[in-house]
Amino acid sequence: MNIVSVYEKFPTNDHCIVHLENVRWRSNAWCPYCRSEKVTAAPKEQRHHCNNCNTSFSVTVGTIFHHTHLPLQKWYLAISIILNAKKGIAARQLGRDLQVNKDTAWRMAMKIRNAMRGREQGTLLTGLVEADETFIGGKPRKGSGGPNKRGRGTKKVPVVGMVERDQGRVRAKSFHLKRLNKKNLNALVRGNVDIKNSVLFTDEYKGYIGIKKFMPHKVVDHTVWYVDGDKHTNTIESFWALLKRGIVGQYHKVSHRYLNRYIDEFSYRWNNRNEPNLFGQTLVNAVGGC
Repeated sequence: MNIVSVYEKFPTNDHCIVHLENVRWRSNAWCPYCRSEKVTAAPKEQRHHCNNCNTSFSVTVGTIFHHTHLPLQKWYLAISIILNAKKGIAARQLGRDLQVNKDTAWRMAMKIRNAMRGREQGTLLTGLVEADETFIGGKPRKGSGGPNKRGRGTKKVPVVGMVERDQGRVRAKSFHLKRLNKKNLNALVRGNVDIKNSVLFTDEYKGYIGIKKFMPHKVVDHTVWYVDGDKHTNTIESFWALLKRGIVGQYHKVSHRYLNRYIDEFSYRWNNRNEPNLFGQTLVNAVGGC
């Protein structure tokens, strides 16, 4: 859903609230504090009253919209803009589009990323799976000790990812550089891949040694060739290209503290790129107590 569709479907804030109530409660409202269904609606105030715990509440309680002072229509527009920004959108640009300051736009974007986070982690990747690592970070400042080394000798933040060939689902996570080792990589594979029904493709990095002990593992030696039949890591490389262009071109600099939130955003859009109603799915996530 694009911003024109948002304006057409939700022309006023009242329409947004009614829709959110339908998404969260259908036709049977319940109290988000005590879960009681003994509630009374106050349509003029767009609030409800719980007759069990004697609490007044609105549909936004316990959602990413809780305590917001912005109209829900702006939140709907923000969700639409972020979902349609293939390479992400900077907080300043989002602020200009919504006519809010950059700090408000940044907080809105981070709340929306919460709704995108870890929604498919319970489903293991299966079939032909590619795994690879990349490094995120900008160029060092002048006088900080020379240029960054390339590859695994860099001081940038390592990010490890895995992607299915057929379904195209991706998992990605940042690591501390010192924790990029055989033990942690093996654990990451076990936690995200169906090892009994999958074949893993990686490059020649020694951290992947030992994977053959618990699942089929094929190695692509990039010092010799990049593709040999079905042996390649081109799918995960495509995801890295999209992620890096977003980080460098839109966000410019991302702290290690929040890096995984941005990775979740790109993973969410990638995993749901064929979802016909991604806006509706994201709203369901948003009211799920994020």
